Amino acid sequence: MNRKRPLSQTDWHISRRRFIRLAAGIGMLGALGPVAGRGSPESLIQRPIPSSGELLPVVGLGTARTFDIDPGNSAAMAPLQEVLQAFHQGGGRLVDSSPMYGDAEAVVGRLAGNLGIAEQLFMATKVWTRGREAGIRQIERSAQRMGGGPLELVQVHNLLDTDTHLETLARWKAEGRIRYLGVTHYTDSAHDQLARLCQTLPLDFVQFNYSILERNAEQRLLPAAIDNGVATLINKPYLQGSLFRRVRGRPLPEWAGELGIASWGQFFLKFIIGHPGVTCVIPATSKPHHAQDNIGAAHGVIPGTRERQRMADHIARL
Repeated sequence: MNRKRPLSQTDWHISRRRFIRLAAGIGMLGALGPVAGRGSPESLIQRPIPSSGELLPVVGLGTARTFDIDPGNSAAMAPLQEVLQAFHQGGGRLVDSSPMYGDAEAVVGRLAGNLGIAEQLFMATKVWTRGREAGIRQIERSAQRMGGGPLELVQVHNLLDTDTHLETLARWKAEGRIRYLGVTHYTDSAHDQLARLCQTLPLDFVQFNYSILERNAEQRLLPAAIDNGVATLINKPYLQGSLFRRVRGRPLPEWAGELGIASWGQFFLKFIIGHPGVTCVIPATSKPHHAQDNIGAAHGVIPGTRERQRMADHIARL
């Protein structure tokens, strides 16, 4: 298929079927149905990075705002260490950060070192500056701050000086200095540009906003990622907390239990995970019990098309 041709509705259905066959072929059918031993790290639902086939748990950990603290403040670091520990013990791997997030990279690196789990995590960060040399210096600094080892994934943050940085990242990937490269944004207005990059460049990852009430990505971006073999990371899954304000004081619908949903947080995450084009969603938190709850969304039944529509309709009525 011509990678530059816009995707039609027919393309989307063909691509979805192709994606599900790929998933089944490498042993991730659990992502589309019940998983035995729900609750243990071994039962965690995983999906493949299309460019390599490597499996990732469908729930990761974001660090925007929540991990931006003074790394020397032991009192502030203690609960975040519990967050990272709960995430890791639950089977989580991908931790996403950025130089844009203040001291978050340094906090992640120090806490992972304290816990002795740095080599077990999938460290993802971004480059957010202009110019080739400035970008190289920033990526090298990020690698040092996040533990000193090779970074798994580096993404061009908010499409800033994209061509320049992707040239560097492609060279570093070829040299084995990073394993994956990608691009990110956080607004609907960037989705068409992200989709074009998926269609025209050999990206490994694309990161963008998507939630139960912010579904523009379904129109073009998610289909483009599927059709062109690009893994997806989902930011703003809770619409920066506005989804929780919407449901405050309201009980979960009784039928949520059929999907193994025990909280509103899991409700919102499972809606996202239910889309076959989603590789990993990256909610951020500074509370250990929320980290544990979030990783719980990566177990049990994943909603299909009908269930997801029922979930969306329920939230729209509130």
